[in-house]
Amino acid sequence: MFVTSKDGIKLYYETAGETGTPILFIHEFGGNYDAWEPQMSFFSRRNRCITYAARGYAPSDIPADVEQYSQVLAAEDALAVLDGLGIEKAHIVGLSMGGFATLHFGLRFPERALSLTVAGAGYGTERATADYFRNTSLKVADNFEKDPVGFSKIYSLGASRVQFQNKDPRGWAAFAERLSRHSAVGAANTMRGVQCRRPSFWDLEDELKKMMVPTLIMSGDEDDHCLQPSIFLKKTLSASGLAILPKTGHTLNLEEPALFNSLVSDFIAQVEAGAWNVRDPRADPGQVMRTE
Repeated sequence: MFVTSKDGIKLYYETAGETGTPILFIHEFGGNYDAWEPQMSFFSRRNRCITYAARGYAPSDIPADVEQYSQVLAAEDALAVLDGLGIEKAHIVGLSMGGFATLHFGLRFPERALSLTVAGAGYGTERATADYFRNTSLKVADNFEKDPVGFSKIYSLGASRVQFQNKDPRGWAAFAERLSRHSAVGAANTMRGVQCRRPSFWDLEDELKKMMVPTLIMSGDEDDHCLQPSIFLKKTLSASGLAILPKTGHTLNLEEPALFNSLVSDFIAQVEAGAWNVRDPRADPGQVMRTE
């Protein structure tokens, strides 16, 4: 039930399904490995599914040193899970913090990714709000460090979380309870080491333009700080598609599980059929209407 990262961190994982191509699910800051249960149940009917707890999230190891947390290490941990299970290639699906890890996995290890699903990713990448995001992240880290249970009640009612509460109070309550179990050390170090230090999408533009891994970008239309970053990714990644979920916030896979599963399932089917291609060069974004 554990694999070991390149720097010796034990990562807890669970699997479901015995056949079909593998799918690796990477959770968000506010979740854990068990936040993917609606996807593990659905996709394991036809795929080998894997979910794991990121470093800093029990029952994985929780390093006390903030320098053992970074965006690079997050991508390398995903690779360690695949290596530990003897999986050569997989579809990688990530939400928010996991979406960033998924994107960086594609940049660093494109030969190991059959496809990428980058959902709810973008916080901290907009240059106009970058300083505000970093400062807020440091405050969040301090608050989780002081009182993870008490602060989880505040964090779970963020501007892009209330949509989930309004649609599905029971599901949201389970999310909030899961959040309250975060390690004070793990949550604080994840915020300081990963969230605060990760590069902006705009800083990665040249690398992103070269990446040809089939990618599905997903965002809720009320997840305001993911909308523009998602559009930027769509314009930059040649082999990408963009899905905007209506009246939806940040926790896409739990807030709209049926729609999320349907979109990802269709995407994976197209990739495996060889039908998800790079954008047709005739679709010139500079052209309004053809005149000749």
